[in-house]
Amino acid sequence: MARLAQTAGLTDVQQEILSTVRNFVDKEIIPVATELEHRDEYPTQIVEGLKELGLFGLMIPEEYGGLGESLLTYALCVEEIARGWMSVSGIINTHFIVAYMLKQHGTQEQKDTFLPRMALGEVRGAFSMSEPALGSDVSAISSKGVRDGDEYVLDGQKMWLTNGGTSTLVAVLCRSDEGHPEGTAPHKSMTTFLVEKEAGFGEVRPGLTIPGKIDKMGYKGVDTTELIMDGLRIPANRVLGGTTGRGFYQMMDGVEVGRVNVAARGCGVAQRAFELGVSYAQQRHTFGKAIAQHQAIQFKLAEMATKVEAAHAMMVNAARKKDSGERNDLEAGMAKYLASEYCKEVVEDAFRIHGGYGFSKEYEIERLYREAPMLLIGEGTAEIQKMIIGRRLLEEYRFQG
Repeated sequence: MARLAQTAGLTDVQQEILSTVRNFVDKEIIPVATELEHRDEYPTQIVEGLKELGLFGLMIPEEYGGLGESLLTYALCVEEIARGWMSVSGIINTHFIVAYMLKQHGTQEQKDTFLPRMALGEVRGAFSMSEPALGSDVSAISSKGVRDGDEYVLDGQKMWLTNGGTSTLVAVLCRSDEGHPEGTAPHKSMTTFLVEKEAGFGEVRPGLTIPGKIDKMGYKGVDTTELIMDGLRIPANRVLGGTTGRGFYQMMDGVEVGRVNVAARGCGVAQRAFELGVSYAQQRHTFGKAIAQHQAIQFKLAEMATKVEAAHAMMVNAARKKDSGERNDLEAGMAKYLASEYCKEVVEDAFRIHGGYGFSKEYEIERLYREAPMLLIGEGTAEIQKMIIGRRLLEEYRFQG
């Protein structure tokens, strides 16, 4: 795009990375995205291209074979990829969150074991918090990890696992009451377990089953699954960070950067919807002139572009805040909330501009219209974001009476 969603203050390296990703999206993703999405086909060739670009190791430190880039660089790359096809950004997002959690919280042995192979895309990450009866109430997790000698035995059912079939390393949040007396707050008795498995469906290791893909309205191509643990045994050294009871904080740290990622996805999808809308408005003629010349359509385009610009600015601010080492849950919550809501609105306006053709599977906007709703719930609903924002505002603006 010529004017919208530009980011000031980028280094030459960042600009070069983004240019490379943008060209890859234009040449390798956009031309095939709708066809693959309609077939719900995993984009194997695209993923191999992302490996070659080094995107699976974008934020992994150089000492482990990654590029050692910032969250901002990663978020801007995600924005570009989501502009091409949001499902592809989901494939790398869960991988990125697990790598981030390992980098921030893993033992040295865990980092040495996993991060070099994750940087190459040889080990692919996924993370799992949600359960069938859980929703947004993470404290109600019922899956359990029980110590048995030098191992833990895991039991429970997890839900909405992105990359459940294609991943080979899953960070799973479970209750672990060991060392935590009765009455301990639920979030202080949770542990993140690093579960290695084979890619695929069915019983992927003894005690661990990935039943199959969940059929979804949108967000197709990427595999979304359940994860069932029934007497799954893992070594004690696969507790993330080596100590139980820290899982909730580790996961929330990962989800916090994940919210910047979801904001970036919303920005990318909204950008693509605006591109499609402004292009179609100049091609479609009614009453003797292009509909872009009608004031009603110009108003709509103006609102869409303003929302794209505002969401992008908030996403960039949240990423830079995290990169600075400061707490960014307020900024990440605001960015995720605004970008996902604006994305839905911009996509709907582009859909309206297309008129009846927007309802046809021939047109790309039909796919975007089914994809945008996922961003409203991914990494926390709008209501959860507003709770986070409200609580943080009360901390910052505490009444001095």
